[in-house]
Amino acid sequence: MDEERGGEPMPAEPDVTVVVIAFNDASRLGRAVRSALGQSLPGVEVVIVDDASTDATPAVAARLAARAPDRVRAFTLPVNSGGCGRPRNIGIRHARGRYVMFLDSDDTLDPHACRNMVAAAEATGADLVSGRCVRVLPDREHAWYARLYRESAVYDDILDNPDLLYDTLATNKCYRRAFLDRAGLRFADRLHYEDLLFSAEAYLGANRIAVIPHRVYNWLVDPRAGAPSITNRRAELSGFADRLEIHRRIDAALRAHGADEIALVKDVKFINHDLLLYLRELRSRDPWHREAFVGLARPYLEELDDAVFEAADKMPAIAALMVRERDIESAMAAADHAPKGRGRPVLSIAPAERDGRIYWSGEHLRAASARRVLDITALGVHSAPLPDLVLGGRVTAMRRDGKALRMSGTVVNPLGRIPEDAELGGRLEIRDRRRPGRAFGVPATVRRENGRIAWETVFFPAQVIRPIGLVDQTWGVWLRLTVGGAPVEVRLTSEGTAHCDLAVPVRPRLTRAVGDRLEAYVAATGELALRMTAGRWPARVTLPALRRVARTGAGRRWWRRFAQAERRLRERFAARSLKTAVFNRVLVRLPVRRGTVVFESRNGARYCGDPKYIFRALRDSADPYRAIWSYRDTRRGFPDEALLVKRGSWAYYRALARAELWIDDQGLPAGLVKRPQTTYVQTSPGPAPAPVDDPPTGPGAVTGRDAVIGNDRADHIVVRSERDVRTPAGGSGPEPLRTGCPRNDPLITGGDPHELAALRRRLGLSGDRRYAVLYAPALRTGPDGLPARSFELAFPLERFARELGGTHVLLVRAPGSATAVVPPGMDGTVIDTSAVHDATLLMLLSDALVTDESPIMFDYALLDRPMVFYAAPGAPRPTGARGRPGLPEPVPGPVAGGEDALLAALADLDGVRREHAAARRRFTELHGEYDTGTAAKAIVERFFAGRPGDDR
Repeated sequence: MDEERGGEPMPAEPDVTVVVIAFNDASRLGRAVRSALGQSLPGVEVVIVDDASTDATPAVAARLAARAPDRVRAFTLPVNSGGCGRPRNIGIRHARGRYVMFLDSDDTLDPHACRNMVAAAEATGADLVSGRCVRVLPDREHAWYARLYRESAVYDDILDNPDLLYDTLATNKCYRRAFLDRAGLRFADRLHYEDLLFSAEAYLGANRIAVIPHRVYNWLVDPRAGAPSITNRRAELSGFADRLEIHRRIDAALRAHGADEIALVKDVKFINHDLLLYLRELRSRDPWHREAFVGLARPYLEELDDAVFEAADKMPAIAALMVRERDIESAMAAADHAPKGRGRPVLSIAPAERDGRIYWSGEHLRAASARRVLDITALGVHSAPLPDLVLGGRVTAMRRDGKALRMSGTVVNPLGRIPEDAELGGRLEIRDRRRPGRAFGVPATVRRENGRIAWETVFFPAQVIRPIGLVDQTWGVWLRLTVGGAPVEVRLTSEGTAHCDLAVPVRPRLTRAVGDRLEAYVAATGELALRMTAGRWPARVTLPALRRVARTGAGRRWWRRFAQAERRLRERFAARSLKTAVFNRVLVRLPVRRGTVVFESRNGARYCGDPKYIFRALRDSADPYRAIWSYRDTRRGFPDEALLVKRGSWAYYRALARAELWIDDQGLPAGLVKRPQTTYVQTSPGPAPAPVDDPPTGPGAVTGRDAVIGNDRADHIVVRSERDVRTPAGGSGPEPLRTGCPRNDPLITGGDPHELAALRRRLGLSGDRRYAVLYAPALRTGPDGLPARSFELAFPLERFARELGGTHVLLVRAPGSATAVVPPGMDGTVIDTSAVHDATLLMLLSDALVTDESPIMFDYALLDRPMVFYAAPGAPRPTGARGRPGLPEPVPGPVAGGEDALLAALADLDGVRREHAAARRRFTELHGEYDTGTAAKAIVERFFAGRPGDDR
């Protein structure tokens, strides 16, 4: 033939032809071919198509064919095609197998890929079988669109599961060769991203599609490889132009097949995935590149129906809409808020408030469809605690001053969330981009300036930044603000003029031979970063040489092994299993510190509940003690007079091992063997759950407090009434402490008036409203079965504000760690109290409670104040006594069946108080008989009075 040179065709018909394409990849081609020849299915042939390589790839291909002439054939194109389409088409032309698969020379097949895919095709008659692809990085791996491959499935056509369009790889699929010929399926030539079109046409033309959960393809990704693959070169606008052309051809194919109904899915995927890939890296591009990008993308986005933007995910849709409106800064900000992988959303733009709603931008709100897309009220950026946000900032100046580096910049202040009267502080941090937690920092001066926050700092890089070298070549630049003592993360970026051609000296711990300066640049993830470079001898000789070695096959293998070994070592050292083993075998041999107590509430999430009030009683006593509190995410809100240890850290396990007393309300880490010298007092994480008429039965069934009583490590457990004392099978278990709950002591005694007054001022509660209503719904789970992080309020907020706002204020209390989104513009009528750790204080401030079946009712009943039970109509509810939603008997308040009944009850709280007084008293007698206001003091006297301390 006139366009390639190759061997003779094979006479027999194999089961599978694996088409391996290669270009300048001599070092990895053999590995790919071996993975195909080593399949557990014996009837596999390999067709190698070399795309006119200029290295030793043709010679390697020829040797592979010569070693197995009956199974391997090699072909070489005389001229490079510039893409993957033509080589794959030539492979199809020479394929002899009943089925065809595609393999890139830098990847591998799973050993059983062909067997599993052919078996599925034979069993189902499918023209196309798709299996799980796994992206393999040097130190980790993850499945490609794993949700599509959770179980085996067979679809008559793509209409049965349009989401398959999200996986448009051609390489993790097996095609019946007769189907490819019948449909005339071939790859587009001279266009990148040909996979997208080929896969879409294959999905559309296949008589049947099978999906298997088995791993079939290993997509090997080496971030340290010399050059990115063709499809990963997102800095090249020609590639984006090719992608758009491919999508236009897919649109035409959908129309030709009459598949308009799935065109929406394809367009949504373009916004959610394809476009976002480029937008996430746009901050690292030059301004002219951004303008050219918008010039390419905008015409295609204008072709899309508005329904596509409303069906897409929120932030990708906003980003796409902003590109369509030529607002590139807002588009990049939206991409910042839709980070890749495990990154945290960054708020790098100031949203706008209009008519009680929050919008991503105050511009572009003319059309109703645009307003719906730009409405971000549900994100809660206007009400979320500041430490929960990551703000965006810019470096506006960055220059050398001798050996010193001067930097300054600004930080966005969205919706004025950083108050004018808040005390500000700052610290510039240079963070290892590969190893979270490793950073160098210097103080920064912070001030307010023109509605934003301005900052500046000066430091000596060679003294402050001391990298190891080789393993920590890149560092991100961040700012950590403190606003009224609360920490706020700020990601810093730069437009380029601030850091152009700037490099600062550095002294790596592995000597200057591995680099002697740090050069500023903007990373693909958006933040301003520093990377190790060579300026002088010997780094100018050794560093390039080391990097050349790292790009060789042996170097990549060495680096991969090193990275994997280092990651395994770090993970093993940080693993809970290792800490548990060391605790049980080593740490428990340390001497116990007399008088030392470890407190923990809500798994370290908050300073609240029974442990808080036991700690306070201990602090106020004359007994010697050493208090240690565990915290999970932030130290904010925990007592200054206690030693704080991060939950799960080595210091945490050491503290537990040496403590004389453990006090917690949720459950300490599983697997820790409590030593006899340590006493474990467990309380409840919340009010006791309502008993049910017919508790679950059978082996292992537990209900209510049985789950806590069943903790075989606890020595004592706090109970509120005899209804809580339920001994599990066998009669063993912790000793009940019939003291009542310490967290309920203030509900009886009235609490600390100074603390309540401070909280009242913090929440902005004034005396101009007669009633404060606490709304505290029960914890809900999300689709994944885990506790929901946010939820839509079932409470009719607008009606409450309109009808009762003159006399009532609503305190919204989200359950657990969830956050409630309160619409803006409520003018103090509705207040989000998510940042208040202690629910006891909110109960004391309120005049009435609204809940569904939340166990907060058991505590609130001690106040003898009105309670109203309300659930949104149609919401799924757990069923309890007499069909009521989780409510025990007697129900201590009215059950509102709808908004009208709820608001009517709140309008007549005095009547509710009188009408249900007897039920509340009976309810309290049944569930709080031991709550007398002295629980914390009784526990301190039981375990601390007269005991000597230990200051070791």
